[in-house]
Amino acid sequence: MEWIADPNAWIGLVTLIILEIVLGIDNLVFISILAGKLPPSQRNKARLLGLTLALLMRLGLLASISWIVTLTKPLFTVFSFDFSGRDIIMIVGGVFLLAKGTMELHERLEGKGAIKEGNPVHAVFWQVIAQIVVLDAVFSLDSVITAVGMVQHLPVMMIAVVIAMGVMMLASKPLMSFVEKHPTVVILCLGFLMMIGFSLVIEGFGYHVPKGYLYAAIGFSILIEAANQIGRHNREKRVTTNDLRERTAGAVLRLLGGGRGSDMALSETVDVIAEHTAAADVFRPEEKEMIRGVLDLADRPVRSIMTPRNEVEWLDLDASEEELRNELRQFAHSRVILARGQVDEFVGVALTKDLLLYLADSKPIDWQGAMKQPLVVHEHSNVLRVMEQLRGSPVQMAVIVDEHGSFEGVATPTDILEAIAGEFPDEDGDTPSVETLENGVWIVDGFTDIRRLSGVLDTDLVDDDDRYTTLAGYVLWHLGHIPIGGEKFTANGFEFEVLTMERRNIAKVKITASTVYDI
Repeated sequence: MEWIADPNAWIGLVTLIILEIVLGIDNLVFISILAGKLPPSQRNKARLLGLTLALLMRLGLLASISWIVTLTKPLFTVFSFDFSGRDIIMIVGGVFLLAKGTMELHERLEGKGAIKEGNPVHAVFWQVIAQIVVLDAVFSLDSVITAVGMVQHLPVMMIAVVIAMGVMMLASKPLMSFVEKHPTVVILCLGFLMMIGFSLVIEGFGYHVPKGYLYAAIGFSILIEAANQIGRHNREKRVTTNDLRERTAGAVLRLLGGGRGSDMALSETVDVIAEHTAAADVFRPEEKEMIRGVLDLADRPVRSIMTPRNEVEWLDLDASEEELRNELRQFAHSRVILARGQVDEFVGVALTKDLLLYLADSKPIDWQGAMKQPLVVHEHSNVLRVMEQLRGSPVQMAVIVDEHGSFEGVATPTDILEAIAGEFPDEDGDTPSVETLENGVWIVDGFTDIRRLSGVLDTDLVDDDDRYTTLAGYVLWHLGHIPIGGEKFTANGFEFEVLTMERRNIAKVKITASTVYDI
């Protein structure tokens, strides 16, 4: 421990700590980029595990200094180039950085990372860790060789490495958040890593590039990017709530292929909107749901908004006049399906108020006179197309049929409005209920629209093939059979428990976020 009284050792310690931090920034940036490919719940774990492995690797290499020194001795010669173990590791590591950096850069430039929101495809945890281990090996060897060349005392080297890694662990989470929020910084970092990879390759071939040149180029690029970020931040500070609303409207219109122009690029407009709406309540939750509902209409089949056949009121014209009159008095809806024998044999639609006039005047009901022909559409017809057809229909109701012509349900302009603005109470007062018991626990009606529930849970439960449109359909699709009360399953990060059944219908479902159990 004689080094403690040596001033040169302390100067070397401080210098080595600073140099280790500088050398470790490259490692940290790439770990942040790789960890960003994982699900949010695993990113911090991967980041800390990667840095811990780097620390252990460096301490292990320092403990094997005698072996490290042998890595600098030539092993073989090719075309007058002497290659040592260190050179081979540098070349392999440099090629790895060039290949990985090129792949990441290509993915971002080609836009392959743009995937469906709410249903992202994440990397496998151990695949990312394996890449981090390879990365740690490359940077750790360079770091240890630098330490051996600067300081003579092993404890000083280990202390410097531990302190530098501790600083990087503290800085890793803010750096990771910053990189995630600023895509241009990711591109810049990938450029740095490719430049470092190239320098490792040529250094492995014996062409030494002074590190000062490398870090000067990186520092200059960082200054340029910092000026860009400061300029953008100053522009965003001058944006008001009204500006954001105006820009949002303009951006949506431009995405739809028309509308107002703007001096600001569309991508930059979207970035500004996202930055401010994330930090402040520019739009109320109801407004966000309505905008999402409008933009979602083009992708929705009419069966996703219809009233299903088991909830449709209809009259059997083969019944007696007295039976029809009694049923008519109990109807709560403004339109009624007319059929013969069964609802699949529907013949038309009548307005309830027209039929009630016959009851009020005590006259026989003229079914043919009251009957109107509805719009008949296939269950997979686009909602927007059905809406256009309803404009010219004599009765504002579309009858939905499947490919065999069987009656599936009905859709009205009110159903389309509910798809945008959310459910309204029916004439009988029923409306799907989503009751929040506590943080992460909900009691939900089985016939709640699956898109509305996705918004409440902030996850994507919607099936791209529209095999179900309600929570009950989602539960049946996952279980594969009619459940009984108390049955549970886990999907999409939530536990679903069937609370009550009404005959064969799922009435109430309890949903619990998996994070509740993690706590």
